[in-house]
Amino acid sequence: MQAAYVIIGAGSAGCALAYRLAEAGKDVLVIEHGGSDAGPFIQMPAALSYPMNMRMYDWGLKTEPEPHLGGRTLAVPRGKVIGGSSSINGMIYVRGHAHDFDHWAAQGAAGWAFADVLPYFKRMENWHDGGHGGDPSWRGTDGPLHVSRGPRTNPLTRAFVTAGQQAGYRVTPDYNGAQQEGFGAYDATIYKGRRWSTANAYLRPALKRPNCRLVQALARRVVIENGRAVGVEVLRQGRTEVIRAGQEVILAASSLNSPKLLMLSGIGPGAHLQDHGIDVVADRPGVGQNLQDHLELYIQQAATQPVSLFKHWNLLGKTMIGTQWLFTKSGLGASNQFESAGFIRSRAGVPYPDIQFHFLPIAVRYDGQVAAEGHGFQAHVGPMRSVSRGSVTLRSANPLDQPKILFNYMSDASDWEDFRTCIRLTREIFAQPVFDPFRGDEIQPGAAAQSDADLDAFIKEHVESAYHPCGTCRMGAQDDRQAVVDPDLKVIGVDGLRVADSSIFPRITNGNLNAPSIMTGEKAADHILGKRLAPSNDEPWVHPNWQTSQR
Repeated sequence: MQAAYVIIGAGSAGCALAYRLAEAGKDVLVIEHGGSDAGPFIQMPAALSYPMNMRMYDWGLKTEPEPHLGGRTLAVPRGKVIGGSSSINGMIYVRGHAHDFDHWAAQGAAGWAFADVLPYFKRMENWHDGGHGGDPSWRGTDGPLHVSRGPRTNPLTRAFVTAGQQAGYRVTPDYNGAQQEGFGAYDATIYKGRRWSTANAYLRPALKRPNCRLVQALARRVVIENGRAVGVEVLRQGRTEVIRAGQEVILAASSLNSPKLLMLSGIGPGAHLQDHGIDVVADRPGVGQNLQDHLELYIQQAATQPVSLFKHWNLLGKTMIGTQWLFTKSGLGASNQFESAGFIRSRAGVPYPDIQFHFLPIAVRYDGQVAAEGHGFQAHVGPMRSVSRGSVTLRSANPLDQPKILFNYMSDASDWEDFRTCIRLTREIFAQPVFDPFRGDEIQPGAAAQSDADLDAFIKEHVESAYHPCGTCRMGAQDDRQAVVDPDLKVIGVDGLRVADSSIFPRITNGNLNAPSIMTGEKAADHILGKRLAPSNDEPWVHPNWQTSQR
């Protein structure tokens, strides 16, 4: 079996890459270990807590005991299904801030500044404003990826944006437009009441072409001969075989599995590979390093009125929601319930937002466990640019073993300071007059937790991953020893091999990572095809008084 271009991973970036290469007439084969995304657990937006906790759809990865979180081991869901993590995520669509990408370019990722990537965000989108305003000149309207806004009918959802305004922050009509900073409506990859994953947006249309194929198999390693990637060794139906690549192999297997595959193939920190008996093809010390994520806390408040989603949080309620969705693709089942957003700066002197809010009109955990207090609401809040860095390393030379994942969360004193700020700013927003008719007692951290020590104890026990791992095959200049790929996404030191997924991010972007991951696949296709979209001249909004004012 062979193809001109062999892509490992049918996830957010891999599906977009396959679509664009196939559209250009290239012979493409996609390797995906996971299976079908059929069924309501994935396709119904409100069921999002289910697939990320199901081994059928999730790789089941976990961190090593995190030393600064009291040895806690955290789950790291990654999609093992067509569409990858876009089939199990929360469906929130955030491009990232313009300054994020300008920082990439400044770090050696030439051609990846905001002016370079904005045309790709526009190309991929089919944006539906849903009557909530927006910034049409900044958005795309004929791409494969449908992006929409929820109905925002819950009074708590609307109150959150008003509370932000009452606290002195801006309202933004479109945080994916010129002005990210402020409070407003969330965009989501939902279309006609269904999750619009990259399997639906890109892979299914690509597979209708005769020049695009999908093979279900586990990639074991990249086959490299005389310094060139020539294929992929896979485990398929119980047998090991090699799928040959006439032109290139492209790794799009996630920021956790892409570095693992590089190392299994002899590309990575030389001493680490030798420790596992792997012959060194290219000594690249940056492979698996620079691991980053967003952490968040759930600040929960009891509600004095029965306006939250709690009244539906029982077997009958869920059955009714599911039945309505199955027959009409409407109702509460058609939304991820994350319908109000906030992006703010933690203090004066920070040029662009470094705190993100996800508001939810129920007090619930990501695994679906509801708060004992009943009716309530919560904000997920966390800093966007932690300086802590971790790593992905090999557990063994056996491709069936999971990698060792250590984020090294909260390893810098600034992380604790940032999270205390997040808690206090969230409390201030929940204290605004618009919440007066609804506000009960604070569920967590709880009103008694006020001192730095109290808050630190709460953070240590309750902080959770937002599931945004990235950075482990960092893009940079050819002569940067810590870079893994160059700005064309070519693996430095090996021919015929690229990486195209969130592992190439030099630094994590603002907000949820699905949109920039898809953009990476879109832009990677043009790098392979030897073309580029013309840079944009659009200028992002920056708070005029950012040096002296926090809001």
